[in-house]
Amino acid sequence: MIRKIIHIDEEKCNGCGLCASACHEGAIDIIDGKAKLVRENFCDGFGDCLPACPTGAISFEEREAPAYDEAAVKESKEKKAEKKMKGFHIAGGCPSSKAASFHREEDASQEQSIESVHPVSRLNQWPCQIKLIPTQAPFFDGAKLLIAADCTAYAYANMHEEFMKGKITIIGCPKLDAVDYTDKLTAIIRDNDIKSVTIVRMEVPCCGGLQRAAENALRASGKFIPWQVVTISRDGKILD
Repeated sequence: MIRKIIHIDEEKCNGCGLCASACHEGAIDIIDGKAKLVRENFCDGFGDCLPACPTGAISFEEREAPAYDEAAVKESKEKKAEKKMKGFHIAGGCPSSKAASFHREEDASQEQSIESVHPVSRLNQWPCQIKLIPTQAPFFDGAKLLIAADCTAYAYANMHEEFMKGKITIIGCPKLDAVDYTDKLTAIIRDNDIKSVTIVRMEVPCCGGLQRAAENALRASGKFIPWQVVTISRDGKILD
């Protein structure tokens, strides 16, 4: 049948993955660093992915395409939701996702002498990946939350002392994970006593997906919490 469907210009696509996150039907995948419409029967033609594209690589066209399959989309969403829920646990399952808190000593005199020789880790809990962390855990109670892009810890040399110290740190990469973190971040902020939120991202466009998800989560939580965004340059400087 002839119907309206999206078209992705691969020459303009930078592979940021924001369109894949914005597509609620799951019609788009990132393959070999480019967005591709891989499930034409999942594309409803409404274009939720268009505003998310920073390079203007997505447009509408009318052409021969399979009909939109609402039942298949629903089944796919249910399977993804079931898979996601399996990761929302505090103990059991994969050992790498078992939640734990780390009690860091705050003796200033000892700390100064130790740090002069060896840097001290400021990670206060495990796991730290957004995809693995439970939406509710004791370490969230009264926490200052740091939501950081994966690359920031490698680009910014003093990440532990300036940003992670005294906070619960959760990290992710919207491009590599190819998911929208909004729902999970909303649950974390809404269902726990979070005192503040700091978002640390890289200057690259794909990191906008992390910032956007955190901002949407703050709004959706219905809470008024102090928050800030810090952007790190690729050469390790704070831009704002």
